Amino acid sequence: MKVTLSVIKADIGGYVGHSETHPDLIARGNENLAIAKKNGLLIDYHVTKCGDDLQLIMTHTRGEDDEKIHKLAWDTFTDCTEIAKRLKLHGAGQDMLSDAFSGNVRGMGPGVAEMEFEERGAETIIVFMADKTSSGAWNMPLYKMFADPFNTIGLVIAENMHQGFAFEVHDIKEHKKITFNAPEEIYDMLVFIGAASRFMVKSVYHRGTGDIAATSSTQRLALIAGRYVGKDDPVCIVRSQGEFPAVGEILEPFTSPILVEGWMRGSHMGPLMPVSVPDSTPSRFDGPPRVVAAGFQLANGRLVGPRDLFADKAFNLARHQANEMADMMRRHGPFEPHRLPLEEMEYTTMPQVMKRLQGRFIPLD
Repeated sequence: MKVTLSVIKADIGGYVGHSETHPDLIARGNENLAIAKKNGLLIDYHVTKCGDDLQLIMTHTRGEDDEKIHKLAWDTFTDCTEIAKRLKLHGAGQDMLSDAFSGNVRGMGPGVAEMEFEERGAETIIVFMADKTSSGAWNMPLYKMFADPFNTIGLVIAENMHQGFAFEVHDIKEHKKITFNAPEEIYDMLVFIGAASRFMVKSVYHRGTGDIAATSSTQRLALIAGRYVGKDDPVCIVRSQGEFPAVGEILEPFTSPILVEGWMRGSHMGPLMPVSVPDSTPSRFDGPPRVVAAGFQLANGRLVGPRDLFADKAFNLARHQANEMADMMRRHGPFEPHRLPLEEMEYTTMPQVMKRLQGRFIPLD
């Protein structure tokens, strides 16, 4: 059975500040998607949150970029924005960068990750959701999952994975894409995906079958809006087991926290902390950045789950390390490497400051 899994998210109002999603927004999301399921538009759905982002996880048979599915998400976010305004939530509707829906939500603010595939006999799916970080946050974890044998032993000992995976990488500033084959082109690929603010892993494919293994949202809100309107807070879908990495191999990259863009005003580097859904409430300096993982089995499109995978005590050390890394970075205050380099702050107030002081710069003797 061919099924489409769509994960569409938006920050439409924070409770308190940027730290949490108000229960009324989740309730309205559930109401709207329940009607869509009853009417046959959706097979199934799950509404959740990561920090102040409302997350809509939906299954259907309409394929990617379907207008009705995207309109459902847009209308749900619009309804929730009205609730957010009524409750005077912080930044109500901040991800809604357009006044009217125009076919799909890509380029309109919400983050989108979708994949269509033939459902296997046992279909294991993990949906990652992050808050207070940018879309490039998935680059290193996806590389480790699908190209690093020190993380994924299946690349070495599993015959159905030994051929490797293909990585579709997007240049989000030049609006171009390129595909790299791992393991042969790993060194070339790392030149680009190591620059995660510009080059982002969009999708991963099994090289033997061509089946999609993972896909992520690569929307950059600042590039869409032309100004700083909040960090991207990306989502990522990863298929697991069989010809893909096992659940443990997919989760393993998050046992070692990495530094990602985001945190306070989207202008700092901070550790990506794996947490349970209830603990995805970034409030220390609006952070540190958080990531949650919802695990499902699919049964004819029905979402069996979720399991809150980062609730496992095995990630306690990663959370402790992330807090220590947060302490270290915070000591730098407004200095790099805690604050992002100037070229990555072009959508903050920095250009206005430079313009105002331009006449005071004089040539060196």
